[in-house]
Amino acid sequence: MANFAFDDQRDNMWGEGTRIDYDTDTIKGMFIDHADDTPVVTDNFIDDILSAARVPAIASCPALGTVTIGIVGVGVLDAVDLVFTSLSGDPSESLILFKDTGVESTSALGLRWDTATGLPLTPNGGNVTIVWAAGGIGTIS
Repeated sequence: MANFAFDDQRDNMWGEGTRIDYDTDTIKGMFIDHADDTPVVTDNFIDDILSAARVPAIASCPALGTVTIGIVGVGVLDAVDLVFTSLSGDPSESLILFKDTGVESTSALGLRWDTATGLPLTPNGGNVTIVWAAGGIGTIS
């Protein structure tokens, strides 16, 4: 497939969709096991992804820290590296970022990668660190 922003987030650029404020909302990372479910661009909320596909469960997902927008460059989202502590679970083929509201039906999906160094990933109980590119996590140009 390909890396993408979920449709609802692309619509948000024009004032539609569910807003994710990346520098003030709780944004978490999660791996997805495509053997159980494959996120598609039209998914809107975390409850659109089967719980069996989530690695780890929401409660154990790390949150982005020290988020900046426009510091690395105009339109660039950046944060410190994301660390999954003692990650275990099914082999996973993609990584997503989502807004965690504490309610699955309102926790909006933001970004998805299935093409990146380290994917697919087979967790082994050790820490997994996502090292964002020097140019940031993502850019709106």
